[in-house]
Amino acid sequence: MTDKSPVAEGPLVPENDWITLLKDNARTGGQGAPLLPSPGKARWQTRVGSSIRTAPVLREGTLYVTSTSGFLHAIRTDDGQVKWKFKAGGPIHSTPAVSGEMVLFGCDDTKVYAVNGESGAKMWEAKSDGEVWASPVVRQGTVFFGSGDGHMYAVDARTGKLRWKVQMGGRVHSTAYATENKLYVGCGDGNVHCLEAQTGKVFWSTLTGNGIDSSAALVGGTLLIGSQDFFVYALDAGNGKVLWKYETGMGVSSSPAVNGEVTVIGSKDGYLYALETATGKLRWKVLAGEVITAPAVFGDSVVYLQSWGLLALDAATGKVLWRAGLGEAVQGAPVIAGQTMYLASNSGDVYALE
Repeated sequence: MTDKSPVAEGPLVPENDWITLLKDNARTGGQGAPLLPSPGKARWQTRVGSSIRTAPVLREGTLYVTSTSGFLHAIRTDDGQVKWKFKAGGPIHSTPAVSGEMVLFGCDDTKVYAVNGESGAKMWEAKSDGEVWASPVVRQGTVFFGSGDGHMYAVDARTGKLRWKVQMGGRVHSTAYATENKLYVGCGDGNVHCLEAQTGKVFWSTLTGNGIDSSAALVGGTLLIGSQDFFVYALDAGNGKVLWKYETGMGVSSSPAVNGEVTVIGSKDGYLYALETATGKLRWKVLAGEVITAPAVFGDSVVYLQSWGLLALDAATGKVLWRAGLGEAVQGAPVIAGQTMYLASNSGDVYALE
């Protein structure tokens, strides 16, 4: 029997596109990314005028960035010029997602918006009864998102028309992981839920010791997620059984990034942890900031992290290779496209680094 490394599931996207949180629905962000040198002068820097609490996404030469002033900005990657901006009805804490011609994002005004990626014109909006901090997930013509009102929603990707909504028991700030038939999502009541994608029926729920803001990753049959109870969990995706859990020093809001046999995740204790995906055994941990809530980007030999600055760490040992004092962010993650890195900061600046 051959020993195969676990591979993250989900549809692939073009190499230089980065269409949602951690690149694609499978959270493969960074796989294949090279070790870039410590950034010197930025190729360009664009100020959007207000704080950015989300990660940018990239499609075909356009970077899409949301801000707490309620704007979605479309920025050209060649020169940093703003092509257009769209005003929503409140602050935005949701990382955008790109699907076809649409750019989707949630808003504190309780809505999810679909905007034309070329023109910035609104295509539709879908309403919930609470703030939408999760990133919308698109799969097979359906948009899935959780809301602060404690429900999961499924709406038609063409029209925004509601297909179903299901009560989850607590606020849903976790971005769902969608497969062909199932959704996996964390909830503020401490549960990890597995739902049927077509109907919202709950297949199983596994209770942790506190609320969950982390967004799950699926590797083979293993679901990985963090909880505010200080633990990182690996669950059997089929039945929700806990396969292993690893205790950190504080709550875990960061989302896991997976590359082959290793999962990297940060904790509010300031450490970044590299764990064996199959067993939960610690490979390394490194103090990388005061509090880590952003997801790491996991390359072939390097891990990039925004934690009150930008860090590059050796993927095998956790050794800090370089640190740059720009791009401070609580929730953001850099986008890697070839030899260029794009990132946004709490201060409202967007950078292209080479």
